[in-house]
Amino acid sequence: MKYFFHPEAMQEFGEAVVYYEECEKGLGIEFVAEIYKGIELISQYPEAWHLLSKQTRRYLISRFPYGVIYRKNEDSIFILAIMQLNREPNYWKKRH
Repeated sequence: MKYFFHPEAMQEFGEAVVYYEECEKGLGIEFVAEIYKGIELISQYPEAWHLLSKQTRRYLISRFPYGVIYRKNEDSIFILAIMQLNREPNYWKKRH
């Protein structure tokens, strides 16, 4: 299944990669791998994860305090946020 990032989700993703890479060389790459592993699972089983609203779900990332917030459309996945879980929980709701 195809997937698309909201522009702000892509920005969050990039910022997190930079942050982890600055913390420890190679950790940013490990974060990227975990995110894409999650996206692959979401694409295969889009309705398997926790509902946050009627159309929105959250996949929790292993090893990192992040979740992928997404919405399943007819033939694609729209990623609304790469959310740091300690952040304000509903900040992404204004994204369409």
